[in-house]
Amino acid sequence: MVILLGIMAAIVVPQFATAGSSARASMLADDLRVMRMQIEICTQQHGGVAPGYPQGNPNSNADGETFVQQITSSTNFAYEFGERPSGDYPFGPYMSKMVVNPVNDRNTVRIHPANEALPTEASNTHGWIYCPVRRIFLADAIGVDERGLRFIEY
Repeated sequence: MVILLGIMAAIVVPQFATAGSSARASMLADDLRVMRMQIEICTQQHGGVAPGYPQGNPNSNADGETFVQQITSSTNFAYEFGERPSGDYPFGPYMSKMVVNPVNDRNTVRIHPANEALPTEASNTHGWIYCPVRRIFLADAIGVDERGLRFIEY
């Protein structure tokens, strides 16, 4: 009987171990899809200016904190913030809070300069990598899914 339980455990436990990583990879793909869609909606509602630029000025330097505030707040056309959606602040919030990367448990955003090639390797220092000029949103997570696809390539 003990031997039979040992054999069953040897078969079942590895399947449960990979189920967790598979679920995280699936959540990551879905989170990226939703964030990319919300960035596009936000950009369109703000006259083609992507979130991340202070006061909605694309000539200024984008930063991660501004991106998070703009994507999680009610705003007007000029990216001024309001407490909640109203006639003065009709846009957003696009997300109730900044999503946590399910692979590395980080929710910070690293802004990637437009004049540099996109990273091919994750640094795992942030949850996300965002290039507002190109409106590219990537996972800053090291690792691969069960198919061998790197998370930064999602």
